[in-house]
Amino acid sequence: MPAAKVIDLAKTKGRKPILYSLVSVISVVVSQIVLIICHGVIGLTAEVSNVIAVAAGTVPSYSLNRRWVWGKSTKSHLWKEVVPFWVLSFIGLVFSTVVVSIVEDHNDSTAAIALANLAAFGVLWVGKFLLLHYVLFKDHAPGDDDVVIPA
Repeated sequence: MPAAKVIDLAKTKGRKPILYSLVSVISVVVSQIVLIICHGVIGLTAEVSNVIAVAAGTVPSYSLNRRWVWGKSTKSHLWKEVVPFWVLSFIGLVFSTVVVSIVEDHNDSTAAIALANLAAFGVLWVGKFLLLHYVLFKDHAPGDDDVVIPA
């Protein structure tokens, strides 16, 4: 089934978790490719590779979660959406960097580093969905003092 049909089906059936999962797959593919290139090809440390990979995966994650999963097409709200999303991403970055660092001390293979990154974000996946659903992308009315970023 093409991805567009899966997305349409998920939207019509109210299946945010399916869409969230699709976005996660896209973000994981982006970050894993970047991590493998940085660590396995370029030879950067696990920690530096992880930082670059998480940053690369966070960009499509924010945009796709906001638009596909929560259907927001208006301007992004800096303090209610963008900053909290990046804070969550930073928490994930710190946690995953600690995990890949520990793994690197015992096994410096790129496969082990990539698996450690994936496992760390797997642990945080459900909690992040709940925060995005109930806090970040819930409907809130913009006020006069709100700072927005163009969509």
